[in-house]
Amino acid sequence: MAYMLSRKFKVGVIGGTGYVGQRFLSLLADHPWFEVSVIAASPRSAGKTYQEAVEKRWKIDEPMPNPIKSLIVESADNLEKICAEVDFVFCAVDMKKEDIRNLEEKIARLETPVVSNNSAHRLTPDVPMIIPEINPEHAGLIDSQRRRLGTTRGFIAVKPNCSIQSYVPALTPLLDFGLEQISACTYQAISGAGKTFTDWPEMIENLIPYIGGEEEKSEKEPLKIWGGLGTGEIILAEKPVISAQCYRVAVQEGHTAAVSVKFTRKPAREEILSCWASFAGIPQKAGLPSAPHPFLVYLPESDRPQPRLDCLCNRGMSVTIGRLREDPIFDYKFTCLSHNTLRGAAGGAVLTAELLVHQGYLTYR
Repeated sequence: MAYMLSRKFKVGVIGGTGYVGQRFLSLLADHPWFEVSVIAASPRSAGKTYQEAVEKRWKIDEPMPNPIKSLIVESADNLEKICAEVDFVFCAVDMKKEDIRNLEEKIARLETPVVSNNSAHRLTPDVPMIIPEINPEHAGLIDSQRRRLGTTRGFIAVKPNCSIQSYVPALTPLLDFGLEQISACTYQAISGAGKTFTDWPEMIENLIPYIGGEEEKSEKEPLKIWGGLGTGEIILAEKPVISAQCYRVAVQEGHTAAVSVKFTRKPAREEILSCWASFAGIPQKAGLPSAPHPFLVYLPESDRPQPRLDCLCNRGMSVTIGRLREDPIFDYKFTCLSHNTLRGAAGGAVLTAELLVHQGYLTYR
């Protein structure tokens, strides 16, 4: 059952002028729990109204929300001022990985929780990397992390790589059949690189068979998602073995995955479909505001899912699946699709923050 809070949390968005930052601000404009109090970006945007800072650079389809147009952008260097004005922050900055690590830890040490879209802390042992429907118990790492950081409120939680959120949700309900081997080929939209076709014309009618670091993330991050909660860290899952190939394709929004799987105990096709249809997590059961109903949607048509038709399923927060069939080398193969800047990025982070409120880890300052 959905519930309401006594008052809204004051939140900041650090990296608010970028593609994912714009998604955050669009999602938060009418959020029932969260209210944007601070937008921070690089010093070149600081001191301008948000509308001035992103003039001619607003990239997403939704119009810029009126409440944020007149907010004055803060410099992301002025962390003490930012943290004093918010209960927690979302972080979606474009910086070197080491600089992001230092930035997020500094914010956390200022007793301000960070819900991060960035990859810098995904494999930090005591930082939970959460898909809310799949591994909410990993939030238990926060207690250990706070001891390391010397904080009472501050911590860092991250969301996983956007492309694995197309296929890891579809595979999770099948774990009990003994997933042994996975081959995943992802076809990733240009918005995953923060681009549109206007500023990346080279992608028109094109495919690039390489995205730096993406295949390594796709093979390692699911093992943390599926891992067990140890003492101050996640014990990575030993299986399945994952082989990933990642391609950038001429699509604006929506990451597609072609997946082949081998099981210890091969299920019947009807068992797989039943697992997908019945799968739900805490977000659905608790009625969290951003939770899709259902989380997994199977489309029986032979030519679905398609990014243009399906990536906005349930406000872009559901994962759509199709083309389940037997495989001559593996056991089964199928296709998955998720909206990469909603479920895979800003929307997934907002849902994670809702989960952390529900679990009691995010509190008012």
